[in-house]
Amino acid sequence: MTASVHLPFMQAAIEEAKKGLAEGGIPIGSVLVIDGKIVGRGHNRRVQNGSAILHAEMEGLENAGRLKASDYRRSILYSTLSPCDMCSGAALLYRIPRIVFGENLTFKGPEDYVKSRGVIVENIDDPQCVKLMQDFIRSKPSLWNEDIGE
Repeated sequence: MTASVHLPFMQAAIEEAKKGLAEGGIPIGSVLVIDGKIVGRGHNRRVQNGSAILHAEMEGLENAGRLKASDYRRSILYSTLSPCDMCSGAALLYRIPRIVFGENLTFKGPEDYVKSRGVIVENIDDPQCVKLMQDFIRSKPSLWNEDIGE
């Protein structure tokens, strides 16, 4: 797929990330797309909800609701940041065939492992995504370290 195909969906994920930041949370956003249509949106809500697991991808999957296995197998998971072990695991569990993310300079999840399981993994190196995370990490390093389990 060409990068231009991903732009509207990545922009939706960036909008989610900005919502999270505006709420006092971590600026990571995600959307789940099936057949060219957004079916679930989410942003990291660990801080806002006092949650251990509400990363952006997890909230997006939750907000998509209960789907059939065949739906997940036609989907693409978009995230502003390379998905962590937990979020990558959810994608593997539901056999989501493609993950597209905005950047992996500030954090790199288990991309090689996910690829080894047959998932197409695409980093589109979006400068907006990089800036959101770099600015956040610089301003709230302890909160960022908590989010990634350090």
